[in-house]
Amino acid sequence: RMLSGYKPKTDVKDSYKILQLEEGCSLDDVRNSYHNLAKKYHPDSSSGMADSKAFIRVEEAYRIVLSDLTAKQKSDPGEEEEDQFKSKSLQHRHYLSFEGVGIGTPSQREKQYMQFRVDRATEQVLEYRQQRLESRYAGSDLSRAKDVRQSKKVKITQAVERLVEDLIQESMAKGDFDNLSGKGKPLQKFSDSPHIDPMTHNLNRILIDNGYQPEWILLQKEIRETIERLRKSIVASRRKLGEPMSLSEQKQWGRICEQFAEDIRKLNKRVDDFNLVVPILSRQMVHFSTDKEILRARKTYEAVVEKVSGSEMKENEGEEGKRFGWKSSLLKWLKL
Repeated sequence: RMLSGYKPKTDVKDSYKILQLEEGCSLDDVRNSYHNLAKKYHPDSSSGMADSKAFIRVEEAYRIVLSDLTAKQKSDPGEEEEDQFKSKSLQHRHYLSFEGVGIGTPSQREKQYMQFRVDRATEQVLEYRQQRLESRYAGSDLSRAKDVRQSKKVKITQAVERLVEDLIQESMAKGDFDNLSGKGKPLQKFSDSPHIDPMTHNLNRILIDNGYQPEWILLQKEIRETIERLRKSIVASRRKLGEPMSLSEQKQWGRICEQFAEDIRKLNKRVDDFNLVVPILSRQMVHFSTDKEILRARKTYEAVVEKVSGSEMKENEGEEGKRFGWKSSLLKWLKL
């Protein structure tokens, strides 16, 4: 419609009424009203009042109102006064540009100023390169000097250490360290460390003297004692049932394994608590497996049974030897 020269028949007053506005409103009010009405009447909107004809009227009214506001702003006397003020500005202001470089007309001064900027940039680049080269050579010289000083220092330190070690070995060979006042006595329990402040040192000494142990050490000890007790108890329960197990004994063994699994689950919770407070990552513990522990208990029981049966067989053989030993001795005596 804009390119075809279409001219709407709607009047300016009617356009304000269609947009539900009054004359003299601001441009923001016009835009907000148009957006609200477009959402209301647009055919693609999901509102129940969608109407293509009404939307076209709203759009035409919006364009008319915009052109009216633009014409009013152009005819504003304030802007005319501002334009007049701008036209009366001093004409010699443009001579104050170009940083005061050059003489002649503005175009001549502009050419002179461009050449001045090129020369200044060239000088700055040369100064930057010179400073960079100076800093590089100065840095290399300093690094070389530092390396030489460091190597000399290392050599001197090693020479002094070797000399001290030789003197110590010579004194030990002569026996100078045999009659020392503290020979054979224990070292001090608490030595003053230069990396620990005196308050922390005294607190640690008081805690250790009173038997204090960190929480993670106590938890570790408790976990180890608990798993050993559970292992011994399940092996003892299996020995009580005997071999082979009857149907009732198998049921009893199943209940024992269920109780053992519950105890292992509680113990694994304690392992989680221990892993949260232990300060060393390599000291963390893994969970105990119920199946592996039961299999271990069965192997322990079988080893105990084999050991007991072997000892019983040896005892039986010893008793039989004692029983028939007098006959063999009598036969020997008769032969003699």
